[in-house]
Order: sequence, then structure tokens, then C-alpha cells
Amino acid sequence: MDLKEEDILGDKIGEHWYYVSKGRAMRAFLGDLKANQILDVGAGSGIFSKQLLDLNIAQSAVCVDPNYPEERREDWHGKSIEFVKSLKSGGQELVLMMDVLEHVPDDVALLKEYVDQMPKGAHLLITVPAFQFMWSGHDVFLEHYRRYTIEMMETATREAGLTPIKSRYFFGALFPVVAIIRLAKKLLLERGQVKAQSELKLYPDGLNKTLIAIHDIERQSLFNINKLYGLSVFCLCRKD
Repeated sequence: MDLKEEDILGDKIGEHWYYVSKGRAMRAFLGDLKANQILDVGAGSGIFSKQLLDLNIAQSAVCVDPNYPEERREDWHGKSIEFVKSLKSGGQELVLMMDVLEHVPDDVALLKEYVDQMPKGAHLLITVPAFQFMWSGHDVFLEHYRRYTIEMMETATREAGLTPIKSRYFFGALFPVVAIIRLAKKLLLERGQVKAQSELKLYPDGLNKTLIAIHDIERQSLFNINKLYGLSVFCLCRKD
């Protein structure tokens, strides 16, 4: 996740429809996978690791992000989370890269850096923003290099030495509306009529809950088969 968005949402990040819905989709996508420790790359506040720790999917987590002001250890509901600027040792059997690869010029090189330290049989869950035609001031503000299709994501993981297990699109329920808005904003951005800025913001409680409910329905109905469209790509891989 991006620390810029954490700054926007503040202490409400754990309640925001996007992070609640994405976390629930993440947990569903992992299925029965469990690990003693999670490695969360580009973790920001560690919100996704915390969700997995709460469900006993792991017993501890190491969150890596070069933008942390300092390294620290935190107790989260009786479980340990380390926040570090760089990885000192690998070996975790479950690795998360939640909206990370779009931030680097060479996504395969970053993947390889962590894949080389993963034990055989370890799993990596990746999420990235979907479809280059959806590029807008949101991506410019967050300093993205690209958006992905499922095919692009699976190609990058294979080049890094991973085996894709399954890939799907999520946030398909909002895709048509968001696509229209972003295409319009992209045109305005090119004309210099709007500034590049994140589209993530706080919503009234009722609307926030409605958006969570909409994506609960999507997760339970279409997520397992959706290879057509959405705002995010989910890809689960294994190191063989």
C-alpha cells in the first residue's frame, strides 16, 4: 500500500471500504494457506498483515518499506510485527506485495530480489492496479510506472522464477463508473485543467458500508471466475 494514501485516510484506514474489501478478497484468495510468519513488502501501515494475524493465518509479520521514518517492533493483539526499511533475512513461506510492483521501474528485478530468498513451496500474493487505459492523475500522484492485465502480471512472475497458481480481477462492480470518471479526468489532466491527486478519500458512514456490502457480494459471486475486468489484479504464485 502507499504511505501517501495512509496520510490521506489517517486512523480511519482500517474502516475504509477499499481496504476492508481488499483485505477480505485477499483472505478469500489465499484459501487455506497459512504460515508462521508473513513477509509484507511495501507494507505501509501493515494493514493487510494485521488482518491476516487477526485470523491466525500467521503468528507474526515482517513489514518492509524503505519510506518508514524509523525501524520498530509493534505488538498487535499479542502478535509481533516488525517494521523495517530493508529485508535483513528471508525465508518466510508467505509473502505479500499489495500494490507494490507498479511503483518500481523494473518489476521483474524487484520480484527476483525476494523470490531468491523464498524457500521452495513458498507463496507470494500480488495485487496491482489494472488496465493501462485507466491511467489517470491518481497514478501520477502515487508515482506509478504502469497498470497491468492478468497476462502482464503472470508473465512478470514467470520471468522472476515463480509459477502463477491463479489470477483474477477484483473491484469489478465499480469498474464501469470509475472507467468513465478516470477517462474524463485523464483528458482534463492532459489539458492542465486538473491536478494529479489520489482518488481515495473518506466517505460518509452509510456510503462506506454500502460499498463494503457491494464488494462482499462481488467477492462471494464473481471473484473466483472474473478474468475480464476490475480495478485490481490479484495473482497468487508459488516458488517451485
